Amino acid sequence: MRFADVVRVGGAGLRARPARAFLSALGIAIGIAAMVAVVGISSSSGAELDRTLSALGTDLLTVGPGQTLLGEEADLPLEAESMIERIDGVEAVSAIGRIGGDAKVYRSEKIPAAQTGGIVASAAREDLPATVGATLRDGRWLTAGTGSFPAVVLGSAAAERLGIGAAGPDTQVVIGGVRFTVTGVLDPVPLAAELDSAALVGWPSATRWLGFDGHATTVWTRSDESRLAAVRGLLAATANPSAPNEVEVSRPSDALAAKQATGQAFAGLLLGVGAVALLVGGVGVANTMVISVLERRPEIGLRRALGATRGAIRLQFLAESLLLSALGGAGGVLFGAAVTAGYATYKMWPWVIPPWALGGGLAATLAIGGAAGLYPAVRAARLAPTEALSTP
Repeated sequence: MRFADVVRVGGAGLRARPARAFLSALGIAIGIAAMVAVVGISSSSGAELDRTLSALGTDLLTVGPGQTLLGEEADLPLEAESMIERIDGVEAVSAIGRIGGDAKVYRSEKIPAAQTGGIVASAAREDLPATVGATLRDGRWLTAGTGSFPAVVLGSAAAERLGIGAAGPDTQVVIGGVRFTVTGVLDPVPLAAELDSAALVGWPSATRWLGFDGHATTVWTRSDESRLAAVRGLLAATANPSAPNEVEVSRPSDALAAKQATGQAFAGLLLGVGAVALLVGGVGVANTMVISVLERRPEIGLRRALGATRGAIRLQFLAESLLLSALGGAGGVLFGAAVTAGYATYKMWPWVIPPWALGGGLAATLAIGGAAGLYPAVRAARLAPTEALSTP
């Protein structure tokens, strides 16, 4: 038979049992959709990470206190920032200093002392947003004027926990028993996630109102890309010359990349789940085709009596299986692409579906369909005309 005839005969078998064909194709479609969606969402997440790092840069380094030989948290020297600024290749330096003691953050004095909400009060330098790539969702950042008064800028998570949606002269919080006016609210900061749950006050204000000791707890540096490795090697010894082993140096973009790698490992697990669903769909196709052979024995016998060869019968049922799987695969690819596009749009990511995922999905479908239909096709071809026609 010509190819068109094979497709027409195979399609006729599916049209005769539309509900069964739909359910079998649905099993294939679910597996393919799961695989395409997992690959697409993972690729879209990776594209968003690349876009974020392109916008924020990979030249940001973080310096923080490590631990002493006794296992206690070390302190950075008061001169750490000024010494780091002298390193050749460093272009910008900024810092925050965690405020200890009773500097807890509350919406008002009536909140129970135990309900801190996990919000950390920290002193912040005026050039912090420019250094770490932070942007304000509302209000203004601390300036030389407001940094000396009880004014505070809230991280995005801190503002949410305190129930504060916007900054303003009438919006206040209580830090260490002192009322601070909220002058700004930050957007989430990808490369400095600790700022999201922080209440940031000016360095002079923290010293005056909250008893801040002046020690920075996190120092961020921007460096020339070509000298980044050299700067990273000098940071610990420069920040604390007497005890460089008590200094931790990291690159925030590495943490984002590690998070992405973790997400990809989880995506691999989901791909396995999709493969299992695809295998179950293939078993459904095989079951449908076996039942179809049993139900259509008279038809097979008649075709054989009219001169159809074993190869033609085998090709007919194999074509039905491939068509059934192809329909499910095409539907699964479309649905998986739609899920990827919808989720990426919701998260405001660029949506990306690798061509190999689409092609691989269809190829896997045809492979499953061929494997699932091979045994029923061979079984149908082996039926003798007299045996098939004598079946009630």
